Amino acid sequence: MHEMSVAQNIIDIVLQHLPEENSQPVQVVTVKIGKMAGIVPDSLEFGFQVIASETPHLENAQLRMEFTPLIIHCPLCGKDFEINDPYFICPDCNNTNVEIKSGTELQVTEIEIDDSPQEES
Repeated sequence: MHEMSVAQNIIDIVLQHLPEENSQPVQVVTVKIGKMAGIVPDSLEFGFQVIASETPHLENAQLRMEFTPLIIHCPLCGKDFEINDPYFICPDCNNTNVEIKSGTELQVTEIEIDDSPQEES
């Protein structure tokens, strides 16, 4: 299950972008996942929760997934289309020489940190 390594990479990215002086917990990590990224959402969620539960500042973090459609661009007619089937064909001119414009991405887009004042113990 490669989603475990993807989850670890997401957590590594989050840790790299936390301020050094941060002692506040991360609440939510938002990722953008393209339809063709090859990710099984439930497996990614599971992997993220397992790894985050053992990572300082991420113990209770939630993973928010935003999905992007597969968009192709036809250079022949110049139009962009969302496609849902496995055939990469322009629906207007039937050109098969199309380009993928979006739908393969997997990126961390937002890290929400609890910035409420913490009580001293």
